[in-house]
Amino acid sequence: MDPYKIREDFPILKRKINNNPLIYFDNAATTQKPKQVIDAINEFYRNHNANVHRGVHTLSQEASELYEDAHEEVAKFINADSMEEIVFVRGTTEAINLVAYAWGLWNLKKGDEVLVTLMEHHSNIVPWELLSRINGFKVKYADVNDDGTLNYEAFENAISNKTRIVCLPQVSNVTGVVNDVKKIVKMAHEHDSLVLVDGAQSVPHLPVDVKDLDVDFLAFSGHKMLGPTGIGVLYAKREILESMEPFHGGGEMIKDVTFNTVTRRCSISWNDLPWKFEAGTPHICGGVGLMAAVRYLENIGMENVRLHEKMLTGYALRRMQELEKIKIYGPRDASSKCGIIPFGIAGLSSHDVALFLDHYGVMIRSGLHCAQPLHEKFKLKSSARASFYIYNTREEIDRFVEVLKEIE
Repeated sequence: MDPYKIREDFPILKRKINNNPLIYFDNAATTQKPKQVIDAINEFYRNHNANVHRGVHTLSQEASELYEDAHEEVAKFINADSMEEIVFVRGTTEAINLVAYAWGLWNLKKGDEVLVTLMEHHSNIVPWELLSRINGFKVKYADVNDDGTLNYEAFENAISNKTRIVCLPQVSNVTGVVNDVKKIVKMAHEHDSLVLVDGAQSVPHLPVDVKDLDVDFLAFSGHKMLGPTGIGVLYAKREILESMEPFHGGGEMIKDVTFNTVTRRCSISWNDLPWKFEAGTPHICGGVGLMAAVRYLENIGMENVRLHEKMLTGYALRRMQELEKIKIYGPRDASSKCGIIPFGIAGLSSHDVALFLDHYGVMIRSGLHCAQPLHEKFKLKSSARASFYIYNTREEIDRFVEVLKEIE
């Protein structure tokens, strides 16, 4: 892959911020969009806009075909068995909430346990804590090591016959650490526990094969992989989805709603998968945009995406360690992580660092990154975070380091 050629597809990268070329290092929060995705959304609204599965007219048929094609493309991308295992949602957060309330609400009870890690994004903590208040089960937390890597021994010791579901990120959104999901899945399945993987930071950055990993649920977001905001994916094994109750009720997710004049009650049957979990008018153009994004990444090749990020991350780690005042958090081995580097500068808050860099056109993240427990583990109030993607270059990292030297 040629990042310089790829950059030509991203109109926003031609912008200047404060009279400086835009350097976008906030890719873990959201990625920029190539013209192929922008054009796909524009084309849909210009020529194919209609509601799906609602009509026999030409536009409805075209919109329905595009929307179903998007499910098929995503299924192929992560090697799911079929599009029936692909549910479109608003993002990773809604996907995890869907599992919590469509599976957990009906299957978790007092005496059961849900096991999560201390490196979770809040979206894989808060739904379980909320639901535990309703159903009375216990949420347990597996510890992480001082460098932010998962403590596998602690994880194994925390799993028991009471554990009904194990939840973890494949890649930490704070440190970029890549967890050994296959190892965790093996532990969990030996205890008849399901596994939910937060793939928000993995699916966009490395090859993900749900059959090889044998995960029961995988959640990820379109906007972190070149697609539009407001569209995400829940993958689940078909037999699990078939056993689950719907998450939202309304149109599209039903097959029949009939009224009994004697009992004065409605009888309801659910729609086929995946529409059973996609109530109401869906984010059709979001699905179209996500399909374009997936095709763009497939054209590059996810192995190439991974290799490019490894190169950038290793180079950035070496350059950043030249600076005396900078402290890098988490592991410093680029081969063990994705393109995310959390750091701090002595005497400055993360927001101060981000604002200083912004003055020179460099966009990074600052704050807790929706992962406060991990920051508490690091004894940090916040951290600055640089994160890379397919359109970033060594020259941008050099400029980033030059600006950081100005702070020193």
